[in-house]
Amino acid sequence: MAMTTIVRRVTRSAVRGQRVLAARAAPAVTSQLLQQPRFFSAKSDDGSHSDFQPQYHAAKSTEKDEILKMIESHVKTYPIMLYMKGTPSAPQCGFSMQVVRILHAQGVSFDSVNVLDHPEIREGVKEYSQWPTIPQLYVNGEFVGGCDIITDMSKSGELTELLVEFKKN
Repeated sequence: MAMTTIVRRVTRSAVRGQRVLAARAAPAVTSQLLQQPRFFSAKSDDGSHSDFQPQYHAAKSTEKDEILKMIESHVKTYPIMLYMKGTPSAPQCGFSMQVVRILHAQGVSFDSVNVLDHPEIREGVKEYSQWPTIPQLYVNGEFVGGCDIITDMSKSGELTELLVEFKKN
């Protein structure tokens, strides 16, 4: 399984409702990392077939370092970066949907990663930001916040000020 399109770009035309996505290649995670079992599983001795038994895997420190470097690369490469559940055209949770709607209302293009497709990134981004929830928005390499913070900033006008340089008329 190759991770060639981790980051998705939501273009300005998608903001207008045309739902056009252009995939951008992101720094690739090694295929070895992708073949590792999930972080959140536990071993079971229930006698079931090994294909169906849960697996436990704690990422090795070198793997965690690689994931954190990739996340740092994402947030520094892409001016507006959203780690979310689902995609901008099909959010998989209400909080992610709310942030996507706010960004669309702001009229900005942004990049995103679907953390449901990449559990190692889902855990890594929480460690990177020291923030326990998804979605997470980064602007110019800085962590801005999750859904509640973005919603409050949108209502107060702070988000408009923060994103003014990214708006295209």
